Amino acid sequence: MFTVLLALTGCAYANELTADTGGADGGDSLFTTLGLAPEFDYEVPESLPSILVDQQGYAVSSSKIALFCGEELPETFAIIDAASGQSVYTGRIERRGYDEETGAFISYGDFTAFRTEGTYYIEAAVIGQSYTFEIAENPYEELYDVALKQYYYNRCGLTLSTELAGEAAHNACHTKEAQMKDEASVKLDVSGGWHVDEIATRDVPTGCSTVNYLLLAYELYPEVFGDEVGIPESGNGIPDVLDEVRYEIDWLLKMQDSRSGAVYSSVSSADSVALGYLLYIDSVTMDATIQFAATMAKFSYLYQNYDREFATRCLKAADRAYRYAGQYLADVSPEEYFYASTELYRATGSYGYHNEIRGYLLQNPVTDMDDNFVFWGCVTYLSTKQRVDVDICDTLIRVLMKEGEDISYASKNSQFLVSMDEQKKGSAELLRDITRLAVVDHIITNHEYATVLQNHLHYLLGRNLQSVSYLDGAGERNYAGIDEKQGIMNQVELNAELILMMSSIMEELYLVEE
Repeated sequence: MFTVLLALTGCAYANELTADTGGADGGDSLFTTLGLAPEFDYEVPESLPSILVDQQGYAVSSSKIALFCGEELPETFAIIDAASGQSVYTGRIERRGYDEETGAFISYGDFTAFRTEGTYYIEAAVIGQSYTFEIAENPYEELYDVALKQYYYNRCGLTLSTELAGEAAHNACHTKEAQMKDEASVKLDVSGGWHVDEIATRDVPTGCSTVNYLLLAYELYPEVFGDEVGIPESGNGIPDVLDEVRYEIDWLLKMQDSRSGAVYSSVSSADSVALGYLLYIDSVTMDATIQFAATMAKFSYLYQNYDREFATRCLKAADRAYRYAGQYLADVSPEEYFYASTELYRATGSYGYHNEIRGYLLQNPVTDMDDNFVFWGCVTYLSTKQRVDVDICDTLIRVLMKEGEDISYASKNSQFLVSMDEQKKGSAELLRDITRLAVVDHIITNHEYATVLQNHLHYLLGRNLQSVSYLDGAGERNYAGIDEKQGIMNQVELNAELILMMSSIMEELYLVEE
C-alpha cells in the first residue's frame, strides 16, 4: 500500500513521507496513514438555475418569457404545476445567441399562450428547473403595497405598532432636540422624516428626490394609489402615498431656517462616550435649499385639493427658499434652479419663474434627460396649465420621445430584454431609464413600451443572470438573504423609482381587467 502511495505522489516527495503502520494502540492496522488529519474547510459553490424567470410571477394577460442559459439546450421545455408536479404546458426553446457582455448563451421560451392561474416552475432536460412563479390576474398588487409601506417602516420619531408594522415595530426614536454641528448651543426639534440609511440619517436632498418620484408617480397614475396600504392614516380619504409624503414634508419644514429661508442639509447622529447619543444638524447647503424649494412647490400643487391651508404654507416655504438661493446663484446648480422654477411657475403662474425656465432651455437646447432635475423640470413644464412657450414644448416632447425610442430599441436588442446589462450598470441606472419610459408611455400610451416596462420588472424580479430578485422578500432568491443593502426596497430613492415604474404597469393591468 505504501508503495502505491509513493507512486501516486511522485518521487520528488517520497523521502518526506513517513508511513505509520501501527494502530492507536501500537498494534497492527489494516490501513496505513500519512499522519495527516483531513480538512473539510471549504464552501460548496451556490448552484444557480439555468432557467431564469420572474420569481414573483406573470400576469395572465401579459407576455410570458423565460430565459435559458447554455450552449447545448433541448428543443422543448415544460411548465410544471408546483402542487401536483404534473406537466401542464410544453413550449419550444428558441435560440437567441451569444451575449458578449455576460459571456452567456441565451435562449427564450415563450409561454404567453398559457393563461391558467396557479403556481408553477419550468423544467427542461439537461439543465434542470427554474425557481417557482405565479400566474395571476395581477401578481404585483400586494408587492406594490409592500413597496409603498417601506416608507412607514422608515419613519423616524414615531412609535410603529405591532399591528401595523409587525416585526418592524419599535418605539419612537430620535425624538430629542438636535444641536447645530457648528454651534452646539443652538438646539432644534427636527424629529420626524424618513431614515435614509442603516445609521438613521435623515437627508434633505435624498428626501426631496424620493418625494419627487413618489409625487410624479401619483400625478401620472392617481387611480392605482389607494387608501388601504396599512399605515396610521389609511382610511382618511387621502391616498396613502400622499399621507406618507406629508410625513416627510412635515420634517422638511423643520429643516428650514425660520429667519433666512435657507435649508439645513441633514440630521446625523453619533455616539459619544462622555455625552451619550447625540443628534447633529448639518449646515445649510445650496443643494438642500433649492431642492427643498422645488419639492415643496410640487407638493403644494398636488396637495391643495386635500388641505389648502397646509399646501399654501408649503408654497410660501418654497418661495422663501427659492429667493434665498437666488442671492447665491454662483453656488446653485443651474439644473436644480431650472427645476425649482418649473414647479414654482406651475404652482403660482408668476412670469418671473417662466423667464428663468426659458432662459435655461434656450441656453441648453439639447436637454440632458439623464439628469433628474432636467427630466423633472421638463415633465413639469409640459404638464403645467399656465402659459407656456409652444415651440419649447414641441422640442421637449421630441426629446422625450427620442429617449423612449432609444430605451425601447436598446431593450429589444438586449439578450435580457432590458435597456442595459448588469455587467455594465446596476439597478440604479436601469431604474433611471425606465422612469423615463414610464413618462413617455403615459404621454402616448404605446403597447410596445408597456411590454418593455414589464420586461424590466421581470428582470428585477429574477430574470437576470444572477437569478436574484432585487426586491426584498420577493421570490425564492432575493437580496434580503444575500445583501440587504442591494435590495431596492431598502434604498428610499430607488424604491420611489420602482413605485413609478410599477405604477405604469399596474395601470396597464387594471385597464386589461376592465
